[in-house]
Amino acid sequence: MLYYLFKYLSENGTPGAGVFEYITFRALAAIVISLLISLVFGGKLIKYLQKLQIGETIRDLGLEGQKAKQGTPTMGGIIIIMAILIPCLLLCKLDNIYVILMIMATIWMGAIGFIDDYIKVFKKDKEGLKGRFKIMGQIGLGLLVGLVMFLSDEVVVRVDAKTAVKHGYEVVSSYKLATPNNTLDSIQVANVKTTMTNVPFLKDNKFDYADILPFLSDNGQQIAGWIFFILAVIFIVTAVSNAANLTDGIDGLAAGTSAIIGAALGILIYVSSHNVFSDYLGILYLPGSEELVVFTACFLGGCIGFLWYNAYPAKVFMGDTGSLTLGGIIAALAILTRKELLIPILCGIFVVENLSVMIQVSYFKYTKKKYGEGRRIFKMSPLHHHYQKLGMHESKIVTRFWIVGLLLAVITIITLKTR
Repeated sequence: MLYYLFKYLSENGTPGAGVFEYITFRALAAIVISLLISLVFGGKLIKYLQKLQIGETIRDLGLEGQKAKQGTPTMGGIIIIMAILIPCLLLCKLDNIYVILMIMATIWMGAIGFIDDYIKVFKKDKEGLKGRFKIMGQIGLGLLVGLVMFLSDEVVVRVDAKTAVKHGYEVVSSYKLATPNNTLDSIQVANVKTTMTNVPFLKDNKFDYADILPFLSDNGQQIAGWIFFILAVIFIVTAVSNAANLTDGIDGLAAGTSAIIGAALGILIYVSSHNVFSDYLGILYLPGSEELVVFTACFLGGCIGFLWYNAYPAKVFMGDTGSLTLGGIIAALAILTRKELLIPILCGIFVVENLSVMIQVSYFKYTKKKYGEGRRIFKMSPLHHHYQKLGMHESKIVTRFWIVGLLLAVITIITLKTR
């Protein structure tokens, strides 16, 4: 809303109003506003949750300091959602398809998490929302994102006209692009709808889902490509949101890890939305996606602001309201900016936490069937509980996980120039 106000003022000659045209200014302003919302309203919300006696019920897992957390307010993910959506509504272009999708994803996953927490807290049902309903909600979001990318003429990739013709891409618009300094003839480029995505370590840094079945006709390849792409989107949204949920087990871990991932995504989105940087790095240029830089700044500010209250010892837990929302947002951002194949590296902490649970459960079932007694690889899963069982303090575990997450984020960014 502020964007449109200052645009109007700029068009009418108000000095300084044009600064809102700059993505970097709005992104920095978004971080500040998001932090202020978290700090100002976060404390009030915590007091309100305490007044309603919305406290976490802690299962006795034999972990040090666990009992002291009994009764700590939960559903604090509302703080994160507020800190994301309010500055987004103030500073983003609200007619941008990427922003619209991210607002929908935030509300969608926030609603699923809120219902889950509501059932746990108010209905006193420790299981919360049935697993199948959670999965259905996650699949629904993945389907929404995939179908919008398939149907919308605003979600495009810019390629040169010859490439568009060669691969039979659906051209939304085409025009001539002047070369720097006009030293050469202009280049014919096209905005196309495609299932191309960036992939690390390959020479051309690009992969097309349509190439999975090369024996089909061009038209058949494009249809198959979109089917594979939408299925991949559904899987990624479901996997990342569940992994973020599993990671939210000790104070500050999920919020801090998500903040690091958000910062890295912000850099990736910025270069992908800039025609010069994307061309230099050899990655896909995505016209219109620059507004996601502002949204990601809101996300980053929301995560960091929440840490003010969630760092050890936590005054509030995010609950599924927060963890499912964080995972859904990260997955949607990566997919919309064609960076979903970087998720195993960038979200390495989430991946390892998720794998630790899968390995533990699978091994336990296998050994119980084979030996009549279930055995464990880890002392407890997810992985952060394993280190707690080894006697490591949770603040040290969180700090070390953050360091690993930061290393993975740097490696992810380095892949932009690693061929």
